[in-house]
Amino acid sequence: MYQYTDFDRQFVKLRAQQFRDQLDRWQRGELSDEQLLPLRLQNGWYIQRYAPMARIAVPYGEISSLQLRTLAHIAREYDRPTPELLAHAQATQDELQAAQPGLTLAAPPLRYGYGHFTTRTNVQFNWIPITRAADVMDLLAGVSMHGIQTSGNDIRNITCDAFEGIAEDGIVDTRPFAEITRQWSSLHPEFSFLPRKFKIAFNGAEEDRAAIGWYDIGLQAVRAADGEVGFKVLVGGGMGRTPIIGAVVREFLPWPELLNYIEAIVRTYNSYGRRDNKWKARIKILVKSEGRGFIDAVEAEYRAIVEQDGAPHTITQAELERVAAHFVVPELKPAALPASVDTADIAYQRWLRQNVRGHRLPQLRIVTLSFKRVGWAPGDADADTLDALAQLADRFSAGEARLTHEQNLLLPWVFESDLPALYEAARELGLARPNIGLLSDMIACPGGDFCSLANARSLPIAAALTERYQDLDELFDLGPIDLHMSGCINSCGHHHSGHIGILGVDKDGKEWYQITLAGSDGTALSGPAVGGKVVGPSFSAAEVPDVIEALLDTFRALRQPGEFFIDALRRVGHDPFKAAANAARHPQPVEAIAA
Repeated sequence: MYQYTDFDRQFVKLRAQQFRDQLDRWQRGELSDEQLLPLRLQNGWYIQRYAPMARIAVPYGEISSLQLRTLAHIAREYDRPTPELLAHAQATQDELQAAQPGLTLAAPPLRYGYGHFTTRTNVQFNWIPITRAADVMDLLAGVSMHGIQTSGNDIRNITCDAFEGIAEDGIVDTRPFAEITRQWSSLHPEFSFLPRKFKIAFNGAEEDRAAIGWYDIGLQAVRAADGEVGFKVLVGGGMGRTPIIGAVVREFLPWPELLNYIEAIVRTYNSYGRRDNKWKARIKILVKSEGRGFIDAVEAEYRAIVEQDGAPHTITQAELERVAAHFVVPELKPAALPASVDTADIAYQRWLRQNVRGHRLPQLRIVTLSFKRVGWAPGDADADTLDALAQLADRFSAGEARLTHEQNLLLPWVFESDLPALYEAARELGLARPNIGLLSDMIACPGGDFCSLANARSLPIAAALTERYQDLDELFDLGPIDLHMSGCINSCGHHHSGHIGILGVDKDGKEWYQITLAGSDGTALSGPAVGGKVVGPSFSAAEVPDVIEALLDTFRALRQPGEFFIDALRRVGHDPFKAAANAARHPQPVEAIAA
């Protein structure tokens, strides 16, 4: 994985010092809240429903055991609300719970002292006081981490397929290009105040596991017939209020031109993107409204960068080799730890089937640890678990791990001979559930339990569904199903791309939920990226688990032998599923129906 140079380390340390100075001036009254707002946002600090939320970047998902231990220390020592704040938060939760008609779902307890893995390979903390933010940034800088541009109207954390460089279907390892793009975009003076946030994703394999169609810029690695490496460029994807799949603007962009072309795209967006309406400010709206005109403007800007400016950001072979030298196979040796696992046991065999993937190096395997556990929100890891993950990475994966788009953690360098010992260790931590890709491996944002933007809570729904679908025989019978859930239209839980999507909405101050069907993030199983369609009027929180059960019962009744949920849904259409969902609606009071 990439190791920071002296310049890189100095860069993040100076940024942390600058943020400390900004906070000091704010506390002295020399900066107003309004003046501090863009400064803290560009360092990853939000003010949420109860307390600040810190968002820490993990570029393209790669994280070391040392960094995991630092996150554990932050969770243990800094992610701690005052008793008064915790009491206020609990009282607010109790009020929300009491306000829901007929609600039978219990909200999970308000926890602290943990990190949350997001769909964009960031790590979030929900309870760090703003007065301790500078201390946290110093700790992060000490292990080459930061929150720079994890929020604000700038180029956000660069993401990749979690299997980059290790996948059996790999074409090109795009991590060096993602790292070069990260360095180029960090505090870019021209692009620090864009019309809206901007997200870039790379995919270097035949299968699109990075969901590039849903990004402002999606970059698919390709090889020409002569072996030349380049990128197919998609622009204008995004979720939110207006879900749109990115349009292909270049079928083949030679790799040295990557930054020049990205600059042309972002500069065009910066010049013409709307700033009068935040709901219409994303590049997807500009691309949709201008069509070919947008592509022509990008090409004209690109020609000007190359011909008039001298292509200043052309990536040289020497620079690519410098960065790529960090992304090599680490020094590997088997852990050779004893294990008492019965390798013929059905639980172990299921874990091998669901959580273990082949590797481009035949003696190795890729192992995903499941963070979809009863009693925990999807993607949550407390301090002790983060410490334990660091230990697993050291023992079994050369000190490296990766965060995934699905809010799990992956170990990329595991010897096949070490799988029994790893399974045993992961099982003791509650992280060996063989549910990767199955219904209970759901994606969910924190929702209204923490986020001030959310219209409804996600965590009670996620908890209810996790508890209901614990029977592994049932999960394996149902087969692969992507269940994604968001607490509001900002779509942090990627509900649009779920085979089943759940969206929290507000109706007269009450929490309700829309159900969407047949979305896809672009994987081989799901097919090309597409947004799901709403099946009908919204449902109350208490109804959602029964609605999901009705959808699954319909699938069981209509599927053909060996058919997956998404395939059956596309074959028979939405109508039987929509009818089943509406039939599962509980009788409502007249005023609820009118709402």
